[in-house]
Amino acid sequence: MRASEWLLVAYFAYTSVMAWLLPVRPPVRTITVTLNLTILAGYALLVYADGLRRREFLGAIRDWFPFPLMLLAYREMGWFAQPHTRFALEHLWLGWDRVLLYPWGFKALLEAAGPLVPALLEISYSLVYSLGPFAAAMIYVYRRRERMDTFLFLFELGVLVCYAQFPFWPSEPPRTVFPGQDFPAYYTVFRRFNWWMLGGYGIHTSVFPSAHVGGAFAAAFGIRQSLPEAPWLFRFLLVMAVLIATATVYGRYHYLADAVAGFAMSLLALGMSRMRSSAAASTARREKGMG
Repeated sequence: MRASEWLLVAYFAYTSVMAWLLPVRPPVRTITVTLNLTILAGYALLVYADGLRRREFLGAIRDWFPFPLMLLAYREMGWFAQPHTRFALEHLWLGWDRVLLYPWGFKALLEAAGPLVPALLEISYSLVYSLGPFAAAMIYVYRRRERMDTFLFLFELGVLVCYAQFPFWPSEPPRTVFPGQDFPAYYTVFRRFNWWMLGGYGIHTSVFPSAHVGGAFAAAFGIRQSLPEAPWLFRFLLVMAVLIATATVYGRYHYLADAVAGFAMSLLALGMSRMRSSAAASTARREKGMG
C-alpha cells in the first residue's frame, strides 16, 4: 500500500476507536465502525486487484479515491459533536480577533476598496474544496503520476491532523456564536453561497484547528514537493491559501486562533513528509550500495 493509503487506514481506525470512547449514541457508534470497516475492506480489495492486474484504470482510482474519503472523514467528525453551550474558548478567541480587526486595522484595510476584496476572499474560500483535486489534476497534466503519493500524503496529513483534533476542542464558529458581530460590511452573492454551503454541509464538532487553512497550505506545500518543475503552481496555490486564511477570519468563519493552528498543522505535515522522503532516499542509497 502507498503511504497516503496507510494514512487513511490509520485515520479511519482512529475514528472507529473514538466512536467507542466518546459519549455518542449507540447507532452512531455502530454506523461509524461498520462504515469504516467497509472502507478498509474495499481499500484492501482495490490494492490487491491493482497489484494483481496492474491496470491503469485501477491505479487512477487509487489516485482519486482519497478525495471522497476525506469528505467522509469530515462528515464522520460531525457525528461526534457533543452539546456545547459554555463558549469559553470562543470568547477568548474573539478578544484576539478584535485586536486584529480593529486596533490593527485589518477589517478597514480589506474594505478600503469597497466590495472588491471581500468578494475575492469569499470566492477564494468557496474554492478551498477544489484545491486538492486541482493539484492532483495538474500532476496528471505534467505526467508525473508516480509522484501522486508524495502529494497525497502531505495533503491528507495536513487535513486529517486537523479533523482528528476536533473532539478535543469543542467550539462553534464566530458567525453562529456571535451572530451579526464583526461581520463584513459587504454581503455579496459569493458570501451567500458560502453561507448556504456551511448551513447545509457544515458540522458542529469544532472549528479548531481550521482544516480549511491546513488543507489549503498543505496543498501548496504538497505540490511544491511533488512537482518542483512547476513553481508557478506552487505560487498560485500559496496565494490561494493566504486568501483562504484571510477569508476565514474576515468572514467570521473561523477565529484567528483556528487559522494559525491550521497553518501550524500544514507545517507539521510538511515536516513529516520531508522526514519520510529523506528516510526513503537513505534506504534507497543503502540498498544501492549493497547491490
